[in-house]
Amino acid sequence: MHFEDLPTTPRSEELVDKAFSRAARAGRAKQGIEAQESMLQTSANILSDNLQNVVTSWPDFELVDDFYYELADATLAETDVGGVDNLRQHLSSVMSAGRQIENLKEEYHGRIRNADSDTARKLRKQAFARLADVTEGVADDLLAIGEARDALKVLPDIRADEPAIVVAGYPNVGKSSFVNNVTNATNETASYPYTTTGINVGHIERDHIRYQLVDTPGVLDRPSEERNAIESQAVSALEHLADAVLYMVDASGACGYPLEDQLELLAEVESRFDVPVVVVCNKSDRSTDVEADHYMSIETGENVEEVLDAVIEAVGYEPELPFEEN
Repeated sequence: MHFEDLPTTPRSEELVDKAFSRAARAGRAKQGIEAQESMLQTSANILSDNLQNVVTSWPDFELVDDFYYELADATLAETDVGGVDNLRQHLSSVMSAGRQIENLKEEYHGRIRNADSDTARKLRKQAFARLADVTEGVADDLLAIGEARDALKVLPDIRADEPAIVVAGYPNVGKSSFVNNVTNATNETASYPYTTTGINVGHIERDHIRYQLVDTPGVLDRPSEERNAIESQAVSALEHLADAVLYMVDASGACGYPLEDQLELLAEVESRFDVPVVVVCNKSDRSTDVEADHYMSIETGENVEEVLDAVIEAVGYEPELPFEEN
């Protein structure tokens, strides 16, 4: 799901100006009733096509992966749009307007065809006024759709069909350092609108399978009671995405947070995520005074690759192979 591919949403006045200027050119090429019919058809087609294209350029949210649905809903809740359900209502209104314009075109086409030249011209002007009214009637809907598009196009390119390892733990325990250390040059940083800093997404490839490592500062680095409703929904989105969680602790306390708090957050993560949670004690060159699945030091390089191997094994991803007949 790539919201970044959504086209720019036109404003209602832009559409009306475009439709009527094109119609005027079309009308100059013909005479009498034929000119009025051409102007009507040109303007109505431009308006209906553009309005309906606004809607069809969006994905069907009934079919969107749960991760991206939750992510989009949380993102739009932070805007004046107010969530995916509201966006869908705006899209529905614009689609209805496009269909209404098609009906007006058919209505006035029949009336103009059977009129004299003067009446045909008056009917065409009347049709223009009604076409403009319908288009301007969805001006606010188009603005809302444009705002939604601008908000969603900056979401990070995380692919719901590729195995994902979500990296969690308090700030300064080494999450971003780990992601940067083990991933290749496809590393990228993007921003969730509701996080304090950019999310770090790294990619690694093993046995022709691409894994995503997702570090989400501002969301999975503090207890649930400290998150607002939008941040909590972001965690729900990550629950749909994660195939495994790498939870990092710093037993030395150099991160600035007591080990007790770190373990409480670990318990919360284990209760929320229905996937394997691999617990890793980082900064093992300073302290290993905690029970963990693995111990490593990113600073010295100790056991970093072993931890990566362990979390990939925890994912247990098996690609679907094409059916082969015997």
